[in-house]
Amino acid sequence: QVQLVESGGGAVQAGGSLRLSCAASGNIFSINIMGWYRQAPGKQRELVASITSGGSTNYAGSVKGRFAISRDNAKNTLYLQMNSLQPEDTAVYYCNAAVLSGSYWSNHWGQGTQVTVSS
Repeated sequence: QVQLVESGGGAVQAGGSLRLSCAASGNIFSINIMGWYRQAPGKQRELVASITSGGSTNYAGSVKGRFAISRDNAKNTLYLQMNSLQPEDTAVYYCNAAVLSGSYWSNHWGQGTQVTVSS
């Protein structure tokens, strides 16, 4: 079994910062792409940022220049530094990871952490 546990969400005012963390544990041999997604009320879940095991990153246009994704491969932990937060960043943020367990790959999601930005 593989578990992803997010932390670091909360409520901030516009212009503030938060740092999200996602710790992966369980039967993990390797983790390929890890990513942060978010889902606002009434909207579809969308990709915020992703990062490969080699450190290549990809960002949604709406967060580019404000958010930074990083990972610690030794700790199987993913981070998202969010700066200059805006009310439109309000959403539940989910961690996602492609995990190699034994001889097969599987996709896993965390339970989500709420981020609320007030104006």
